[in-house]
Order: sequence, then structure tokens, then C-alpha cells
Amino acid sequence: MADKVVHIEVVGKDGPKLQKFYGELFGWTVNADNPMNYGMVDASESGVGGGIGQAESGDGHLTFYVGVPDLQAALGKAEGLGGKTVMPPTEIPGSVTFALFNDPEGHLVGLVKT
Repeated sequence: MADKVVHIEVVGKDGPKLQKFYGELFGWTVNADNPMNYGMVDASESGVGGGIGQAESGDGHLTFYVGVPDLQAALGKAEGLGGKTVMPPTEIPGSVTFALFNDPEGHLVGLVKT
């Protein structure tokens, strides 16, 4: 069975502005009522659940996350195919465990442990 996209993410210099933009553009309800002000978008509205927020540094990114059973194995496979690990497996307690890599052209791709 193929791995599936489980989350999309838009992160930029002005998280609230992006949340308003995408919410109004696509009619999504963006709920940023959490300590990180990370705007969650429900899959029932967007097709795939996602988040819109503020970049900790830099310009931000637009990426997608794929659910995989073994993050380290997927990172190893990505590296073997010419990718580069950006963030090793990282747990947000009580929420999600994820990792990030760049594809051979530098595009940021996320992985989520399923």
C-alpha cells in the first residue's frame, strides 16, 4: 500500500495574515486557538487536514506531510535517493512525531509517524 498525504502546511513571516488569506480564499475555518497560534484546518473542509502559522525564522515554507510507519527508514530511503534530512524524528508531546527532508532539488517534505 502506498503512503498517503496526511497534512499540508503553510508557514510564513505573518502567520495570522496567511491564516486570513487562505481562510477567505478557500472558505476554510482556521482555528488558531492554541498556545502556538498554529491555525488548524480540518480535512472535512480542505480535503487534507493542515496548518497555517508563523515561521520561527526565515521566509517559511509550503509543504506536505506523508504518513509513514518508520520515520528513520523513510529518511534513510530519501537520502539514498538524493534527498537530505533537515530535521530528524521529533516528537511534539501529546500530538505528533514528525521529520523533514529536502528532495534532490531542495523542496521541503514532511513525514508523520503513523
